[in-house]
Amino acid sequence: MTNGGRIMRWRGVHHVEFSVLDYETSIAFYDRMFGWLGWRSFSTLDIGYRSTYYMARFPLPHSYVGIQPARSGAKLAHEARATGIHHIALWARDRAEVDAFHTGFLAAEGLTPTEAPAEYPVYAPGYYAVFFDDPVTGIHWELAHTPRLPSLGQLRRWRAALKAEDARHPERGPFAQAAMRKLPGRPDRP
Repeated sequence: MTNGGRIMRWRGVHHVEFSVLDYETSIAFYDRMFGWLGWRSFSTLDIGYRSTYYMARFPLPHSYVGIQPARSGAKLAHEARATGIHHIALWARDRAEVDAFHTGFLAAEGLTPTEAPAEYPVYAPGYYAVFFDDPVTGIHWELAHTPRLPSLGQLRRWRAALKAEDARHPERGPFAQAAMRKLPGRPDRP
């Protein structure tokens, strides 16, 4: 695959690590959450710092999430949009997994989603997600599914959502064109 003559990366984020309040309580929550999703915890090490890791496709090299104890700070409030990460989205296998996670994990944990499971057609055709906050540190999470092959109905809803955005913001031109930006490449590559 190429992007303007450059070879595109075939993977996205390598890993992300979060510093959490009340490490042990946080690890207990994330063990339940990632365990419910079928992820594995592949290392809890103290090598100058303590961190617990979770990976969806262990032992195959893939993105992973690390959790380590915070040295300072307070509980986050994503709606304040303070400096830092706003939220992190995990892949769901399908819409049914999003719904099952909502009822089988979030409700069982006593967590109220910040946004209940719904289709968000302006993001992508068939985009379906639930949003929630980690109850200890307040990290904002999303479990999302985007179909590889959207249905005709999903494509229609996506196009309608883009048209609605165009109508709301005529000053910027067509949404689909305004959303795509060319990034500078590496100077050592054509």
